[in-house]
Amino acid sequence: MDRVKLAVSTWNEQEYDAIQAVIDSGNFTMGKKVNEFEKAFSKYIGKKYSVMVNSGSSANLLMVYSLIIEGKLNKGDEVIVPAVSWSTTFSPLQQFGLKLKFIDIDLKTLNLDLNILEQAITSKTKAIFLVNLLGNPVDIDRVESICQNKDIVLLEDNCESLGAEIKGRKTGNFGYVSSHSFFFSHHISTMEGGMISTDSEELFYILKSLRAHGWTRDLPLDSSLYTKSKDSFYELFNFIMPGFNVRPLEMSGAIGVEQLKKLDSLVKERQKNAKFFKKIFNETNQIIIQQENGKSSWFGFSLINRNKNISSTSFREKLLELGFEIRPIVAGNFLRNKAIEYFDYEVFGEMNNADFLHDNGVFIGNNSIDITHNLKRLEKLLA
Repeated sequence: MDRVKLAVSTWNEQEYDAIQAVIDSGNFTMGKKVNEFEKAFSKYIGKKYSVMVNSGSSANLLMVYSLIIEGKLNKGDEVIVPAVSWSTTFSPLQQFGLKLKFIDIDLKTLNLDLNILEQAITSKTKAIFLVNLLGNPVDIDRVESICQNKDIVLLEDNCESLGAEIKGRKTGNFGYVSSHSFFFSHHISTMEGGMISTDSEELFYILKSLRAHGWTRDLPLDSSLYTKSKDSFYELFNFIMPGFNVRPLEMSGAIGVEQLKKLDSLVKERQKNAKFFKKIFNETNQIIIQQENGKSSWFGFSLINRNKNISSTSFREKLLELGFEIRPIVAGNFLRNKAIEYFDYEVFGEMNNADFLHDNGVFIGNNSIDITHNLKRLEKLLA
């Protein structure tokens, strides 16, 4: 029996030739290929600016801190977050002194429950962290309606949902600023890599400075953020904010250029697999699968067991026997992780759905190749 992996490589000679070209150039640090990828990526998702970093986690880190530098957020501000997401959706909020307000998810879409969101917003709410979970777009029209005439910043974690769209809008285009990941298991892969996208020119320059030590070297002579002095030597090591070093490699940028060309076709293969996957479970109420919002890019497939005659342990063992690699659904209910002890947070309402997912949910991978012959094994779960 073939083992169904969580992810497989989508590289071929284009990516390897791109790597070799960087090797031949002798320039391995961030350069023109990173810049080319940033511009192409911005065009793809419909944002004016993008800044590449070394991971999606770093993208979230800089995204949150850039809003503090810009003055959109301040320490102690309340940010609403869904209970289910990856750890580094939440960690930057804690690291920069923000208060998290957790709300439950919708068990159908696995995104934040918009009915609860509407109730959770108060005058203290300064931002909402939207997460498009497992490729599934948040209903952005409803979110914008809820936030209308409220001074609330929308942050968007799109690390799992590149290539998805809803009502003609691509994910990654929803928020004031958005993050993306290009780790191996994601829709496109650049070894390690991430991106932050925005329409704000000022935020763009803040991000460029934060990415590389907080210095001015990567800024133009005269920007909305800072006007350089005439002393070019001084500007080599001139620091204007407390930055980081999360620059990507030039090889990652070169790979990204090639991978982005393939993205639409890679997503189409994932969607074909998803169509087959949904057909298997469309007539059962014993297993909950993710309900698609718009056009999901189907990062993977969630399976939530609600058959009381089968324990969660037996359910997972059955999937392993069928040859599937399995994982928890993202991080489950993050409130049940020990890391929460370090956070300033509150919980709005009950976490019934997040807890049910945490206790009964399993995640299997989707790939950008035809895996329908493997997915057919899942029919045995219904036997």
